[in-house]
Amino acid sequence: MKIDPKHFKLDIANRIATAALDRPDRKNPLTFDSYAELRDWFRELHYSDDIDAVIFASNGGNFSSGGDVHDIIGPLTRMSMKELLAFTRMTGDLVKEIINCGKPVIAAIDGVCVGAGAIIAMASDLRLATPEAKTAFLFTRVGLAGCDMGACAILPRIIGQGRAAELLYTGRSMTAQEGETWGFHNKLVPARELDTAAREMALRIAAGPNFGNMMTKTMLAQEWSMSIEQAIEAEAQAQAICMQTADFERAYNAFVAKEKPVFEGN
Repeated sequence: MKIDPKHFKLDIANRIATAALDRPDRKNPLTFDSYAELRDWFRELHYSDDIDAVIFASNGGNFSSGGDVHDIIGPLTRMSMKELLAFTRMTGDLVKEIINCGKPVIAAIDGVCVGAGAIIAMASDLRLATPEAKTAFLFTRVGLAGCDMGACAILPRIIGQGRAAELLYTGRSMTAQEGETWGFHNKLVPARELDTAAREMALRIAAGPNFGNMMTKTMLAQEWSMSIEQAIEAEAQAQAICMQTADFERAYNAFVAKEKPVFEGN
């Protein structure tokens, strides 16, 4: 897959991809180009067998300041409705591709994490943060609705309807401590330990059965719109498929031999 993006940083080592926005002097805003390139990269990731997990990292002490005021917000005020809808669909497609990429995604959040940056963190599977992290869904602060890029659907499922409503109506910052208490952040770690903690988590997940991880991510997304009966049946089918993998047999053989299983992702 493409490993030389022009509009964000990317490092791949030991089957872990680490991506980050690369404008630390401006707290890593998104541009039209970085939106599109990230969308395309996550889409391609679904078909990649050389990456088992993704870290979306901070850069220079900040995660992302959201859409660039000059490169995005200014031009949007001069666009037609057709052009605006093309843009909002494109940003929503980034969230869809993160959810559907088939790989666990860990957001490592430091400092500013606002607007579309907060959405990327929200769309990730797991979130680690520093005590200095401040997350805000700023859309009403710029005269828009809080329903951006799936926020009204996804955020309440993470932190609850009332808490999500408060953040989306007011645009205020959620402190790192609130984020941990509310379940947005899985864990708080000191800034100096953030990258290491995210990598340790990614390696731990990637050491598991990666076909099973893909299926877990798929079911977590698809079961939002299922009844309990549909979900139970879907999980029965998913698990039966996983029982045909060599990793399932490897786990059994390792258990019998009193050894730790070594999964190979098939």
